[in-house]
Amino acid sequence: MRTDTEVDSIEPRWPAVLAVLVVGGLYAAIPPELSAGPWWLQLALVLVLVVPTVVTHRRGQHRLNMWLGHTLGAVNTFFLIWSLVVLLLAIPAHKEEPTKMLRSAGCLWLTNVLVFAHWYWRLDAGGPTKRDARDGHTHSEGAFLFPQMTLKEDRDAVVDADDTAAKWSPEFVDYLFLAFNTSTALSPTDTPVLSRWAKLLTMVQASISLAVIVLLAARAVNIL
Repeated sequence: MRTDTEVDSIEPRWPAVLAVLVVGGLYAAIPPELSAGPWWLQLALVLVLVVPTVVTHRRGQHRLNMWLGHTLGAVNTFFLIWSLVVLLLAIPAHKEEPTKMLRSAGCLWLTNVLVFAHWYWRLDAGGPTKRDARDGHTHSEGAFLFPQMTLKEDRDAVVDADDTAAKWSPEFVDYLFLAFNTSTALSPTDTPVLSRWAKLLTMVQASISLAVIVLLAARAVNIL
């Protein structure tokens, strides 16, 4: 377990908070006819959930914080799926202008990256709070095999136990990189997926990304 002298090694939460706020802002940029409710609805729900999530983290109410975080992820996922379905249905009907459709597809693609980065960060190895409590991150605890984890195992025999390199643990940026690669390459790249739930999530994320990319390609062909 981490000691009081290791408080500085606890992962900051602001990147995850910023990511979910960006998701709300991206949804506001989608045309009203492709959104579930008014443009401000998702951002308002995100703000309503983010504030108690931050407060419960500060107060050490970890279980409540976990459920609030999962609810926040579920809300963002719902809006993402809703807009994607509406956008796909609008293609054969030619209801949307090409510029609006391309803008919406771009927003949904980026939203897909941020939403699933948040899910991976929230679920991997019990979540950020449990990862903070451990002296490093290993493949037996996590759902993903980050390259730093293999380097850590190689160094364990020769590195002093207090060396920070031997206590590496993934942070939000690592999950953001994983989600970006999954949406871009439609599969994990440098980070193998170990657990079944993580494999299912990466399949869903890759499928959403593929649908958006196919949408963009189809629209580009129609424009030509």
